[in-house]
Amino acid sequence: MIAHDASGCRTVLVTGGAGFIGSAVVRHILENTHDRVVVVDKLTYAGNLESLRSVASNPRYAFERVDICNRRELERVFRQHQPHAIMHLAAESHVDRSIDSAGAFIDTNIVGTYVLLDVARAYWRECPEGRRAAFRFHHVSTDEVFGDLVATDAPATEDAAYAPSSPYAASKAGADHLVRAWYRTYGLPALITNCSNNYGPYQFPEKLIPLMIMNALAGKPLPVYGRGDQIRDWLFVEDHARALLVVLNSGQPGETYNIGGNNQRRNLEVVQTICGLLDQFVPRGGGARYSDLITHVPDRPGHDRRYAIDCAKISRVLGWHPQESFMSGLRKTVEWYLENRQWCQRVQEGSYRGERLGLAV
Repeated sequence: MIAHDASGCRTVLVTGGAGFIGSAVVRHILENTHDRVVVVDKLTYAGNLESLRSVASNPRYAFERVDICNRRELERVFRQHQPHAIMHLAAESHVDRSIDSAGAFIDTNIVGTYVLLDVARAYWRECPEGRRAAFRFHHVSTDEVFGDLVATDAPATEDAAYAPSSPYAASKAGADHLVRAWYRTYGLPALITNCSNNYGPYQFPEKLIPLMIMNALAGKPLPVYGRGDQIRDWLFVEDHARALLVVLNSGQPGETYNIGGNNQRRNLEVVQTICGLLDQFVPRGGGARYSDLITHVPDRPGHDRRYAIDCAKISRVLGWHPQESFMSGLRKTVEWYLENRQWCQRVQEGSYRGERLGLAV
């Protein structure tokens, strides 16, 4: 377990804490522990402080608008807040964007991770002995680093070879290698988790599930790449947040843990299931069905056919299991978007950050 200070609390620094997964982690920690949380986020298009509105007044919450590539500001944050642990989630994560322009992915995911590791190592070395022994650097990565699988392949284990296909996946693979090098070379007590596709409340609407929900409600086409036969494993974001805290608390430095939902689905099946739920909750008029809006578009370059990870290790060693099935999690997600249309509208308009945003499909 991570050491606490004299007050019985610890301070967890969460990079990317205003993003989709990061904000779920922050909410989970503040709602289920006595820990303090310091969010470090530069607030790109995907960073949204409205996702943290429910905890913004919590005295155990602090926010720092800082780019993880900014060494001087990171050093100030470490000096000021004296974290007991780092949860590193800051990343550029949209594959289509990485194909169009890879530079930001190299800067944030590789260079930013290097700067954060170097600042964390210097800070860690100066910590008192007991606190240094309990310090943790938890790097959150993706199943995309393993590349795609054919239908007959077994899910990738933590020891699978890396074979990234997109600039995004390659940048995350590079970050994973840096974290392992800092553990092996410098002894920094680091852990890595690789997760499958997340979904749930507060997800930015360029990703598949929220994009389909919001387009459907607006009567717009539902664009599906190719035949929609790409397979992904789907993980409810709140299950992921629980798993990340379990790993932070009980994981072994130097180890990697896969976190998956055990829900492999074809993309077309996901979209059809969303349409079926919307048919139940908000039927279209005149007997029309939301599935009538499905439109097949040309596939993107290098599109991986199937991701699947074996998460038996985290279940066996740390006792974590997902609580949501795909249907229960998807139902909660659709209901959340239906109940939070104002949030959706502000994200689509870009008014939450003072500008309009175009959605990548």
